[in-house]
Amino acid sequence: MNVETLLQSLGPPATAYQGGNLTVTSPGDGAILGRVPETLPADVSPIVDRAHAAYRRWRLVPPPRRGELVRVFGEELRASKEPLAHLVSLEVGKIRSEALGEVQEMIDICDFAVGLSRQLYGLTIASERPGHRMMETWHPLGVVGVITAFNFPVAVAAWNAALALVCGDPVVWKPSEKAPLCALAVQAVFERACRRFGDPMRTADLLQLAVGGRDVGRAMVVHPRVALLSATGSTRMGRDIGASVAARFGRCLLELGGNNGITVGPSADLDLTVRAVVFSAAGTTGQRCTTARRLIVHEAVHDRLVQRLQHAYGSVKIGPPLEEGTLLGPLIDAHAFEAMQAALAQARSEGGRVFGGERVLEDRFPHAHYVKPALVEMPEQTAIVRQETFAPILYVMKYRALADAIAINNAVPQGLSSSIFTTDLREAELFISATGSDCGIANVNIGTSGAEIGGAFGGEKETGGGRESGSDAWKSYMRRATNTVNYSGELPLAQGVRFDVVP
Repeated sequence: MNVETLLQSLGPPATAYQGGNLTVTSPGDGAILGRVPETLPADVSPIVDRAHAAYRRWRLVPPPRRGELVRVFGEELRASKEPLAHLVSLEVGKIRSEALGEVQEMIDICDFAVGLSRQLYGLTIASERPGHRMMETWHPLGVVGVITAFNFPVAVAAWNAALALVCGDPVVWKPSEKAPLCALAVQAVFERACRRFGDPMRTADLLQLAVGGRDVGRAMVVHPRVALLSATGSTRMGRDIGASVAARFGRCLLELGGNNGITVGPSADLDLTVRAVVFSAAGTTGQRCTTARRLIVHEAVHDRLVQRLQHAYGSVKIGPPLEEGTLLGPLIDAHAFEAMQAALAQARSEGGRVFGGERVLEDRFPHAHYVKPALVEMPEQTAIVRQETFAPILYVMKYRALADAIAINNAVPQGLSSSIFTTDLREAELFISATGSDCGIANVNIGTSGAEIGGAFGGEKETGGGRESGSDAWKSYMRRATNTVNYSGELPLAQGVRFDVVP
């Protein structure tokens, strides 16, 4: 199916992806997929103003009714799963199973949000004053601005939108300029859900797009009516956004860099470990924020594990993402390839021994960048190892004592995901304890990537501290009020204060 037929089946109008000044190319072969009209920075303010008007209407709708819209959206996503996944593969190079998994993640978060719409509960709090009741209530927050990256062109937006909508908030979404077609398709699917929902006045402008580059994102960041700015991207971007939103006393939800470590203990099941490490490090061509980038291996199993990983890496099929059997698709663009080669060159200069990492299939796809995944044996955690390179590079280091492994795991600026492979209960419990991994995600006997939607997703330190998706992440999209109700005929003051006046 060609891209035009695919887009027609998904629903965005042809004017949304033809004749514009933003050229969209496929990382798989360099083919032009569309020319998308960009949003002007000056147009962002009217978009946000429309979203704010939508907020004033949508907040009046009971949460379970808001959840019904999200339920219908999930049904429409189910109906569009195959073509939307196909578009994800074309636009960002994900292999078919991962693209289907990403759309399934959207469906899953819709299911989660529907249940959540009946559970936006607060607390009843004991009052020290007779005849008084204290409670905590949660209310819609306002316009949610969402800035997403190319590597998850649809799922991360859905994490935010599904929760925001049941919480009573409209969404303004700036997709990556490398993946606007996916966003246009999702908006069309959502609009079908709105038509089925049947309340056009209330659903108008609940999900709007702002397509463009940094200047468009900047206009969203500084807009005073964007109550929450949720952004996925680099640490450098997060520093700028965090400071700008804080300057206007807005809220941020930041999902930034990850430099994720896997620790392998002496008792680890190596069959399990090899499978998990290869997916974590090479899956999505190393372009997940949760990709494993550091492997910290006990000296007793280091050589055996490295040998087995080299064999496994050699068996990974590299090729077009929609070709049968492909496990490793392309890097997103030439810049990603150049960054990978620069990192490998620096690793060599710092004493690393590199296995793999070279470009392949160049004669067949001269305008695409396919690479072998790289294993790099390092003498220690050097400067390049402490940096995040968004490519399939796995740095391998030895350790002797678990305390040393934990110290290596934590001695990077980022703090997103981590895991340990061990059959020793004490090692496992220590790793996930307060004195273990300092990451937002700490796993045992599974890899660093492939998180489920039920848990809160995010990390610490330069990862930004934000939490999306499951658990109580919904609280970021609402405002909290503490209420005290006096149902007595008296007026006692707290803390024993007396202030007697004659009425």
